[in-house]
Amino acid sequence: MRPTLILAALLAVVPLLPAQAQEAVAAEGLSETAPALPAITVSTVGLARLSDRIIASGLVAAVEEVQVAPLVEGQPLDQLLVDVGDMVSEGQVLAVLSRTTLELQETEAAASLAAAKSSVAQAEAQLVEATATSDEAQRIANRTAKLREQGTAPQAQADTARANAVSANARVMVATQGLEAARAQLALAEARLENVTLMLSRTEVKAPVAGRIVARNAKIGAIATAAGQPMFVITRDAALELRADVAETDLLRLVPGQKARLRAVGMAGMLEGTVRLVEPAIDPVTRLGRARITVDSANEALRTGMFVEAEILAAEREALAVPVTAIGSSADGATVMRVTDGVVERVPVKTGIRDGGLVEITEGLSQGDTVVTKAGAFVRAGDRINPIPAPAAVN
Repeated sequence: MRPTLILAALLAVVPLLPAQAQEAVAAEGLSETAPALPAITVSTVGLARLSDRIIASGLVAAVEEVQVAPLVEGQPLDQLLVDVGDMVSEGQVLAVLSRTTLELQETEAAASLAAAKSSVAQAEAQLVEATATSDEAQRIANRTAKLREQGTAPQAQADTARANAVSANARVMVATQGLEAARAQLALAEARLENVTLMLSRTEVKAPVAGRIVARNAKIGAIATAAGQPMFVITRDAALELRADVAETDLLRLVPGQKARLRAVGMAGMLEGTVRLVEPAIDPVTRLGRARITVDSANEALRTGMFVEAEILAAEREALAVPVTAIGSSADGATVMRVTDGVVERVPVKTGIRDGGLVEITEGLSQGDTVVTKAGAFVRAGDRINPIPAPAAVN
């Protein structure tokens, strides 16, 4: 029998029943005719602490490697004082080259310097003598010229005195030039001696910076040369960094100064790091960029060449959030199904950070709004539903 016929029959006998019975019959009839609303799980839009994290990985390398080459060519290596893995300070002696040949050159340069000094002394004496002779010859020429004007000296004597004065003046010029040449030889001898002394001091190969020795190519007896491989390679201040490969889309969200957590295979615990540099180029083949992340604290277990994963904190803030399942898509972009007085409506929204099961809502909703937890399940815009709060609603 149809429900309408049953309701009509019940209403026909209602006046014959007591008041309480009449209410019960009416309620039963209405319950049978009212449509049952679908129970849909909903979530409340609320504030949540969201973190935008970028996952990257790469290899550990030195922040800066300093190559140490010999500053003296052609000398055999006598001593090696450090090995790979040693920590060295700035100016510390790493190796010593042979000094025998340079010491002989130093002796020769010192003798040349003494001879040059003697030549300078002789040239100075010759200049003094030539100057005195020139002065005397000039006085004689002047006196003879006066006597010639008085008629007491012949012309020939005056000419001879004048010629002697000119000759003496020329000898002064020659002596002056000789002194300059001697002084130039002295300067050259001093420079040679200083050069040999400098080369002797450079037979001690010293560390230009403080850090850790990561490579040693020097061998006892080898001839020092800067043309081949460096004698030593030093990691400045033993500072290491992770050169992480990052997806092209994520690279645009990275800036220097962002914090990161590093995890290496076989290493207990996490390391803290900071984004030092975001390289401006992207590999055209892999479409990957690179970020350089320095390790904040030194760790003896960390080695160059190790594979390390990084979790970079690109952003963190408190924002409106809904479950990620509440986000749908349409031709206009992201949407949610908002519930108002039991009626569903489709609302376009703009999203931001995705953190776990939550997604940030930057535009389109307000705090306290109710949305369908699973936007694409069983409901359409305009439907009436029986909203059931989600057990893990956003607070």
